[in-house]
Amino acid sequence: MKNQKGFTLIELLVVIAIIGLLSTLAVVSLNGARTKARNARRMSDLKQISTAMELYSSDNATSNYPTNGTCGASGVVAGTDVAGSLETLCGTGNAITDGTNTYLASMPVDPTNSGSNIYQYEGTATSYCIQATLENDDSDYFVCSNGSCYKTDTACTAI
Repeated sequence: MKNQKGFTLIELLVVIAIIGLLSTLAVVSLNGARTKARNARRMSDLKQISTAMELYSSDNATSNYPTNGTCGASGVVAGTDVAGSLETLCGTGNAITDGTNTYLASMPVDPTNSGSNIYQYEGTATSYCIQATLENDDSDYFVCSNGSCYKTDTACTAI
């Protein structure tokens, strides 16, 4: 009888099952990493907007922050004021500018670019609060004019 070399069907099926299991675990862990990366981007975007607003305020003769108003106007970061509630930040292409200096070339948008996860803003000439909804966390992330950054599961109180 001839000695045959090779794998049996059972051995091949076991190896395929192990590879399938390992690839499933890799995909699951990558999805969690993607969510964390998008949340980190949201937090970074809010800090970037906040830094631009602080620079705007320091260069502004009256030390005012950008305010709510018509998107595209100088010194405006959000749409028309809506009775003390947070409102959507002006979209990409709308800069934070005082007409002479540009502090933020275009407003960052949420990495998922979905209607449910948008950056929101409430502000006056003397204070502001920017908010982003974090994924899979049931909480919001805020950056405010007093320099605080915090997570909460309740909405930001109007300024």
